[in-house]
Order: sequence, then structure tokens, then C-alpha cells
Amino acid sequence: MKIAILTLGCKVNKYESDALIFELNQRGFETSEKLEKADVYVINTCAVTNEAEKKSRQMIERARRFNQNAAVFVLGCASQNRPLQFEGRGVNYISGTSGKKKVLQEIENLARTAGSGKENAALISAEATKGVFDPPKEYEDDLFSAQTLSRAFVKIQDGCNRFCTYCIIPYLRGRSRSRSVQSIVDEVAKLPETVKEVVLVGIDVSDFQIDGKKGLGQLLVQLDKFGKRLRLSSLEDSLIDENFLQTLAGLKNFCPHFHLSLQSGCDSVLKKMNRHYTAAQFAESVKLIRKYFPLAGITTDVIVGFPTETEEDFEKTVDFVKEVKFSQLHIFPYSKRDGTAAAKLYADLPGKIKSDRLARLENVGKTLKEDFVRKNQTGNVLLEEKKGKFWVGYSENYIKCFLEGDFHVGDIVPVKNFQPFQSGAVVQPK
Repeated sequence: MKIAILTLGCKVNKYESDALIFELNQRGFETSEKLEKADVYVINTCAVTNEAEKKSRQMIERARRFNQNAAVFVLGCASQNRPLQFEGRGVNYISGTSGKKKVLQEIENLARTAGSGKENAALISAEATKGVFDPPKEYEDDLFSAQTLSRAFVKIQDGCNRFCTYCIIPYLRGRSRSRSVQSIVDEVAKLPETVKEVVLVGIDVSDFQIDGKKGLGQLLVQLDKFGKRLRLSSLEDSLIDENFLQTLAGLKNFCPHFHLSLQSGCDSVLKKMNRHYTAAQFAESVKLIRKYFPLAGITTDVIVGFPTETEEDFEKTVDFVKEVKFSQLHIFPYSKRDGTAAAKLYADLPGKIKSDRLARLENVGKTLKEDFVRKNQTGNVLLEEKKGKFWVGYSENYIKCFLEGDFHVGDIVPVKNFQPFQSGAVVQPK
């Protein structure tokens, strides 16, 4: 029986899908991550925007074009948010953000049924949503990914306590909870030598705790001994202080890339978003990072068209991102999410206003990215794949690099002569 696991959304979803693939392979199933013909499709959904939920629903139909008789299992944030949106679509089993391992038992039950000659359709019932539970209060430490590529995602945390007014995720993933240090260390210790970089992921990595206190720096000290490059996913401004940065500066293998979520450069908008900093405080955090890591890649998320955002507010954001000189912008138009505070309190802006601001800020982001590339004279690139004549990988400060030469996946190549190219930089061996 062939099973295709199709993943939408964030790096946490990717980690959890990889873990399901590992478990399925251990149980003797053939697996794929491609949208192709299979006997079973497992769709790991996303709900961060309305568009993400729409794509999650559409994935069912896209999968069925390859096999109309295939069984479909749906899990993740979109099914946690509104499980009934997937009923009536021929879905065999629906679960949410927790208890994902239970889908393995359901697939094994399906395999036994198929072996007995019964039709898959017999499993489809009005109780398809029986796998949707409330998020747990403790970290579910029951899924582990087997990593074979040069970069490995390792999940260290789940859930979120921040309740930004635009965000539905805390309601779907539950409260913040951290994985034990020993469990994380054990997973990294088992990574094969082919894995040269570890990316720590979670819904709110900044809130990783040890015994109820901030513990991300302490965790990184433990992981540094394995000699693999260490990279952090999205961080919050509140984490950045002298002690944390001094800890990072003392590591041998830390990659100086900080993805600090900004969302807006206007204080009044930040307040209505329930973001607990001002633009000036955020700028001070960036300044502090550059004190320890002058060429750090500092990337960020920006939401344009938040319901109360005026043209003047937007211009403040434009001016702020220029002042900070981010290395890359990830820009999203505001998406109204039912159940959030912003959806209840504020009227949405016209789509044309949001799309116009998105395009204008994207032009700014393109210039900032090219400027940052030119500032880099040397670096070390971890090669991940070959596309045409170019090897492709990332520098320590997260510049996507294109390199020609006789290399292999997993090589870390010293490079020079960074020049803007496509979505990153073309470089030369040093």
C-alpha cells in the first residue's frame, strides 16, 4: 500500500509529517511526499489564513484526480479549526493538531480492511471527525522524524500564549508547552553524519522553557557539542537581550540568522495587534544583535492592511523597514480569521488596498535583500540540491546561494563574491 503525505503550512507541520513518514516506513508501508498516484493520502493542513484553509480543501480534490478510490486522512490546523469543512468530501478520518500518531492506527486498520477485500468507502462515516480533540496541556513527545537530508528540522515546542489579535493559531495549537531537553538532545544525537545543520522549530520557539524559565540559550549550549550548524526559526523581540546574545556568541556552530517577527512598524497598529513592543524597542533589539553579529541575516514578517492601518500607518512601516535594513521581508496581506479579536473588533479593509500595499512593500523588500547580499564578501554555504548547472544552499546568515562546481549534497563550501541573483546570490568558491 502506497501512502502520500502532503504538507501545507509551517516547518512544524513539516516536522510532524516527516515523523509520520518515518513511522509508516517502519511499519512496512511505501511512502511519498509528492502529489502522485497513491492508495492513501494524508493531508496535513494549515489554517494561518483563509487562503491556506482553501488550499487544504483543494488538496483533497487534487489528490483524487490521481486515484478516485483512494482513502483520505486529514489532520492539522485547518481540521482543528473547522473539521466539518472536510466532511462530505469522501474523507475517511479527520483529526486535528494533537493525537496525530493515532492516524497511524487508522491507516493500519484500513490496510487490514483492504486486505479482506472490503471497499475503502465502507470506512467513511458521519464519525469521520472522531479524531479531533482539544490540544493537550503537556508537550506530546510521541513523534520523531528520521532525517536523511543535509538540513534537519527538530521540533522543540508547541502552542502559543501570545494571542495576537489577528492570529487563530493559539486556539488551534493550545497553550505553549516545551519538549524536554533530554528528548531533544537524544534526537539530535541520533542524526546521521549526513545532517550538517539543525533548525530548531516550534510555534513559539522564543517561549521554550526549562523548569518554567526561558531556556533556549541553555538548550543551544547543549546542542552545540554535536558539531552541527544550529539555526533558529521565528523569534520574538522579547527574547533578545545581552545575556541571550552573549550565549549565542559563545557557540561554535550558531548560524547568525534571526527571524524576528515585526508585523508592523507603526506603534498604534502594533498595540491593536496585541504585540508587546514598540517600533523603537524592536529597533534597539536589532541594534543589539548587530553589536554581536555585524553581518547577521535579520529577516521578518510584515502584515499589510490590518483593519485599522491607515495610509500614514503603512508609510511608517515602509520607513521603519528601510531604517532597520532587514535582509529579507516576508509580507502577507491581513486575513480575517473568525474567532480572533481583530475579526470581532474591526471592519476589514478592501482587498485592493491590501494588494497595493503588498506590492509596494515587496519592491522595498527586493532592494533591501539585494543590498544585504552585496554587503557579504565571504561565507560558508551548505549545499542542499543541484538545479541545472547550479548547486543551491544557504550561507550561515541565510542567503540562498547558487554555486557552480564539482560538489556533493551536504558539502559546506567556503565562498566569496556575493552578487544578487534570482532569489539570492550567485557566489564563487573561495
